[in-house]
Amino acid sequence: MALLTPLLAFLYHLPQVYKWLLKPYYVASLFMSFAFLIIRKTPGICEHLSTQREDGNPCDFDWREVEILMFLSAIVMMKNRRAITVEQHVGNIILFSKVANVILFFRLDIRMGLLYLTFCIVFLMTCKPPLYMGPEYIKYFSDKTIDDELERDNRVTWIVEFFANWSPECQSFAAVYADLSLKYNCAGLKFGKVDIGRYGDVSKKYKVSTSPLSKQLPSLLLFQGGKEVMRRPQVDKKCRAVSWSFTEENIIREFNLNELYQKSKKLNKSKGDQSDKINESQFPPLPEEEEPEVDAQEEETKKDK
Repeated sequence: MALLTPLLAFLYHLPQVYKWLLKPYYVASLFMSFAFLIIRKTPGICEHLSTQREDGNPCDFDWREVEILMFLSAIVMMKNRRAITVEQHVGNIILFSKVANVILFFRLDIRMGLLYLTFCIVFLMTCKPPLYMGPEYIKYFSDKTIDDELERDNRVTWIVEFFANWSPECQSFAAVYADLSLKYNCAGLKFGKVDIGRYGDVSKKYKVSTSPLSKQLPSLLLFQGGKEVMRRPQVDKKCRAVSWSFTEENIIREFNLNELYQKSKKLNKSKGDQSDKINESQFPPLPEEEEPEVDAQEEETKKDK
């Protein structure tokens, strides 16, 4: 059952996975992930490689290479247990495949290892994973607008994500957060985002660290009346985030989104009633039309005729 569940989830999201894999970033990443396998198995190239196999076949893995690949598979399975989205699963596979390729290439030939490592560094510096571009009801704040928006209407509850574009965890969480905004956004419950990698003052004011060691990215903060009510993940005394999974179910449960959404509907109705009253005051009812009076003499003449 433990193996069947992720397999069914992968098959369910297979059409979406194809769309991601066809993007240039993932095409290049997959090529780099299978680089050693391609070189080791390609005729005309593998014959020139060294091997430690007893049969001397250079076009097949030796026992040490098999051990490295098995160890890689175990690490990927452990990391994917905490993965939330399909993007995180694919990202973990690509990341640790590149690490394994570096080890395998250095073991095979130090020159090939240096060449592959250089290519990975250049790719990391020049190519960024594609950002989420789907539908969302999210307001993006800057360091000058966040305070004004949070304090504008005390009746409005805000859920704000503090993120950084360079963080893989934030990139993977973007689709989950956008889906929540589509389901729960209304006049009394709004969703916002602020890039604290760009606005350092906001990071200091709201005490959300951008350090990778703190593991505070992304952070979700709930504001009511312009003041912070709760946040996830929580932070301990050493300014490190307490482990917390950013799944849609956890967010709905921890932030009581269903209850907040029901309360926000009342705010919608009250705003609608107020707007109706304003419209009525601006446009008073028209006076009733009076029927024209007819002279008595005219009526008598009509009867005689």
